[in-house]
Amino acid sequence: MRKLWLIFSQAVTVSLAAYFVIATLKPQWLAAPSLRNPATALSIQMAPKMVGPAAASAPHVGFSEAAKAAAPAVVSVVTSKSAPRHLRRSDPWFRFFFGDRESGAAQPQTGIGSGVIVATEGYVLTNNHVVAQMDDIEVMLTDGRQARAKVIGTDPETDIAVLKIDLDKLPVITFGDSNALEVGDVVLAIGNPFGVGQTVTSGIVSAVGRNQLGINTFENFIQTDAAINPGNSGGALVDANGHLMGINSAIYSRSGGNMGIGFAIPVSTARMVMESLIREGQVTRGWIGVEPRDLSPEIAQTFAVNARHGVLITGVLQGGPAASGGIKPGDVVTRVGDAQVENTAQLLSTVAALRPQSRVRISVFRAGKPVDVDVVVGQRPRPAGTMPSDLQPEEEP
Repeated sequence: MRKLWLIFSQAVTVSLAAYFVIATLKPQWLAAPSLRNPATALSIQMAPKMVGPAAASAPHVGFSEAAKAAAPAVVSVVTSKSAPRHLRRSDPWFRFFFGDRESGAAQPQTGIGSGVIVATEGYVLTNNHVVAQMDDIEVMLTDGRQARAKVIGTDPETDIAVLKIDLDKLPVITFGDSNALEVGDVVLAIGNPFGVGQTVTSGIVSAVGRNQLGINTFENFIQTDAAINPGNSGGALVDANGHLMGINSAIYSRSGGNMGIGFAIPVSTARMVMESLIREGQVTRGWIGVEPRDLSPEIAQTFAVNARHGVLITGVLQGGPAASGGIKPGDVVTRVGDAQVENTAQLLSTVAALRPQSRVRISVFRAGKPVDVDVVVGQRPRPAGTMPSDLQPEEEP
């Protein structure tokens, strides 16, 4: 027994010594076969390249196909306006005191934005603030062609303008369904930021139905975090298929650049405005002549209103449609026709959708009681809009 134990201990000692020597001098001898083969080791780190039918079924990561489908139809819109000449510059006495130098004269205004070709006839969608009050408008395509553009019509209240160019074989974008967009959907913003050339950025839909921002009169914005900068105004917001979902219009910024909050006009709104401008040269909207205000608990207490929801009417235009129909200051509008209204944006949009000269029943809450009045809708005038400093268009100044 003692002899067997001695043999076992010596065998273990020799084996450990041999293992130590091999591990020190030839460690590769101890590696697993799969790791000794360089080709096999590489396959552990890198997935093999797929060929044949399997490669065709592999999922494609990226949105290059969407960009290729939409980008050719997105154009640059270059605008300019001649500098006004001083009326007294030809006056000899003016020239005597101030001289003939033109250094103090006003400089021509130039700008750059983007647009989207939406029809083979040459119609281009862009923003009103890109082309407003400009004398010369030129559209530049990605294929190098360029053409003077004619303004077909503008709608400041939605910030939409329609241009027309005379070129053949134009690339046309495909309209999408902006009403089907949901928060989290991937979108691409295509335009010409800062005039550097066509640029594609990606992001998601951050919110839908944004309103009461003070940007436009009629607001129903798609909010996105896709990078939008000056020059992107009028460009395309497309989905993962390259279909047009919106017209990029404004950004929230304190510095003038992208901060991850951009706003696009839904294509459903843009298309409706475009068709009206092409057909009639203007957008006809309903109007009743009231000054509305959102009904909050504080406002309800101030005006001694018992209604729980609706829009408070704080003023009525004398001789206007609402006054003629019997609406009074202090009334709370709860319904217009079949549509219930909860805030001023809903009231404005609902009334604007009505046809002028049509008759609509408006339900109001007056002195604690519901009252129905019939109003003959008028045609909405076109006021000039304003824009707060933090919410600005993205055109290049």
